[in-house]
Amino acid sequence: THLRHVLDVVGRKPGINTLAAMNLVMLPNQTVFITDTYINENPTAEQVAEIALLAADEVRRFGVTPRVALLSHSSFGSSQTASAVKMREALELIQNQEPDLEVEGEMHGDAALNKGILDRVFPDSRLTEAANLLVMPNLDAANITFNVLKAVAGQGITVGPILLGAKRPVHILTPTSTVRRITNMTALTSVEAAMAE
Repeated sequence: THLRHVLDVVGRKPGINTLAAMNLVMLPNQTVFITDTYINENPTAEQVAEIALLAADEVRRFGVTPRVALLSHSSFGSSQTASAVKMREALELIQNQEPDLEVEGEMHGDAALNKGILDRVFPDSRLTEAANLLVMPNLDAANITFNVLKAVAGQGITVGPILLGAKRPVHILTPTSTVRRITNMTALTSVEAAMAE
């Protein structure tokens, strides 16, 4: 319901069709960005591609080089389900739009986060290190993954949800947001607003 107000007042960035949400989780050994954690229930291949590119731009604003994994129950063509095919199609769309982006998929989560596993199952991967941006095939996968990682390994250090695709810096906090998360999101929004001027 909040998105209607964001669209009415702020609007989308020019050329953007899809709003999405991304969360950051600081794990003991790495920081992981996960999208789309709150908005698009079952995005199309075109929407997945647009979300991935928006998320990669946001990751760069954190001073991090994005390494994108398009996640699935399928691994590099092992399944022909609609979800797996969608992620493969999204990969092709992303590569056509941003050929220099480190992006790979469709792939399992363990291969995305562990370069040793990835090298065993797909030695010719475009990812030079473990992925730091996980793009999920649907809302359930993204939200569940984020909340599980936050609970068991995130030590309570998260940022988000970060709204992607809006014309101006704007974010919608969840009812469970802690004081720390409100502070983090206020700081992030302030920096984004300063950069937009």
